[in-house]
Amino acid sequence: MATTHNSWITVEDLHFRYPGADDDVLSGAELTVEPGEFVAVIGGNGSGKTTLCKSFNGIIPHFYEGDLRGCVTVAGHEVPSSSVSELSQHVGYVFQEFDNQLVSPTVFDEVAFAPLNYGKEDYRERVHQTLDLLDLDGLEDRFVWELSGGQKHLVALAAALSLDPDILVVDEPAAQLDPVNARETYDHLAHLNDAHGKTVVTIEHQTEFIAEYCDSVVLVEDGAVSWKLPVEEALNELSDLRAQDVHPPQVTRIAEQVSGDEADLPVTLADGLNWFTDHTTTATGEPDTQTERSHRGDPVVSFDDVSHSYGTLRSGTKQVLDGLSLDLYPDDRVVLVGSNGAGKSTLLQLITGLETPDAGTVTVDGIDTDAVLPENLAEEVVYVKQNPEEMFINDSVRADVAHYLSEKGYPDVEARVDEVIDFLDLTELQDRDGRLLSVGQQRRASLAIGLATDPSIVLLDEPTGSLDLASREEVDRTIERAGERVETVAIATHDLELAASWGTRIVVLDDGGVIADGPPSEVFSDLDILDRANLRAPQVTRLGTELGLDPAPLTVDRFVARLDDAGIIPPDKPRSTREGHR
Repeated sequence: MATTHNSWITVEDLHFRYPGADDDVLSGAELTVEPGEFVAVIGGNGSGKTTLCKSFNGIIPHFYEGDLRGCVTVAGHEVPSSSVSELSQHVGYVFQEFDNQLVSPTVFDEVAFAPLNYGKEDYRERVHQTLDLLDLDGLEDRFVWELSGGQKHLVALAAALSLDPDILVVDEPAAQLDPVNARETYDHLAHLNDAHGKTVVTIEHQTEFIAEYCDSVVLVEDGAVSWKLPVEEALNELSDLRAQDVHPPQVTRIAEQVSGDEADLPVTLADGLNWFTDHTTTATGEPDTQTERSHRGDPVVSFDDVSHSYGTLRSGTKQVLDGLSLDLYPDDRVVLVGSNGAGKSTLLQLITGLETPDAGTVTVDGIDTDAVLPENLAEEVVYVKQNPEEMFINDSVRADVAHYLSEKGYPDVEARVDEVIDFLDLTELQDRDGRLLSVGQQRRASLAIGLATDPSIVLLDEPTGSLDLASREEVDRTIERAGERVETVAIATHDLELAASWGTRIVVLDDGGVIADGPPSEVFSDLDILDRANLRAPQVTRLGTELGLDPAPLTVDRFVARLDDAGIIPPDKPRSTREGHR
């Protein structure tokens, strides 16, 4: 890859309104990105950050047409008067839903797609050079749909790099990946930035990655750029971050509560270790105590020696589960974790009957899922997909909640709808189209569709992916309410902060089976298990381990409570700032 130093991005007084919208999504945005910068763009859901970045490669206004005013100049080209084709040679873009931009059958074809369409005679060399750069050698002939999520993401990145662009924009690089694959992606972006001079722009909610990898941070608020600051300074603007529903790093939140200040706080784990050594004593207060809930009664879900595989065109079958046995009990709050492709979503789908095992049995409330139709199991099992918008088919939330009840002939449909809408605080949203709600609202509304049948089991697939702080907290409340109403809740997630703070059982999947099953304090203290499953304990747990806390706290609140018990928290610090930040 050629090293380039002649690229930049300039945005001047940019306004943009989507067709049919009442308000501008961008309103006077101003921004300059210098050559070779590694920049994170942050902001709440709906703030305009993705729209801003889509103006860099001409998708806005050439693909998403609308009312655009102002000026965007990228690598010396004015975006409104330059074609997407022309701009794509200077700006590579990887979408948050990266699966949607993979258009070719094999890895080689995907990475060769752009060079071939531009008539590059050296397209083969470009493909191999790019695959080598991202450690994808040997995958050239693999079908894209056979790859893991982490591999697909790197293939999308390779395709974006195949024209050797000066600028690379990546939307939510960590959102759909397990912690190790997410870190691998950021390592590649850092190498492209450091060794190849690429200007890198990421749209990101996970401030731990921002702190470790980025040079500067851009905060987008209500369609405008509030500020652009060096990363350490930016992540110390705690009031601004929280006002835009951005979580500061866990180590920063803990230090804030220990010091009572909102300045010069650590933002990385390494800085945090030095900071806490200087600011705290060796006293640690009372340790966390968290024990596994005792199982009461018979299991509500049982996997007995279950195996499941998917067919592939070239390698026969891909084994996902291999002889797995697992019981879920009433009152369980189960979190399924593991690397991309470990079988988390497959396990949930087997509970619903949408998939059936190749061998072994899955029983739900004593019923063999292979012997009943999925729609019959749906009365007892609610499954909220990773993309909840797929559950909406009518033009209002209320109609969607009533649809299944009416189709199945339930009595008192309207009363049931009223009750579940009230339970989930959906009254103000019930007449809106579910497909047009925010992701947090969609998860709440999609859960209402399922809860209307009074099920006993709720399953959620990646409930907090790609969410800002406000949406995460909304989903957290939704999950808590689900647990109040049903016997068992199980979540598949890469969000280990959620797993540590909410779960009573952490089930770790790897190599087709369960390699760990226990309370969070037990599982997250086993570094060998985490490493085997491509997992990393939450930053707060890693900080506690490095500081010698045994067992290490699992959440910010528990860490602060330990320090509080030890008398380390300033006694005059207001409680309102010490509580409520997980």
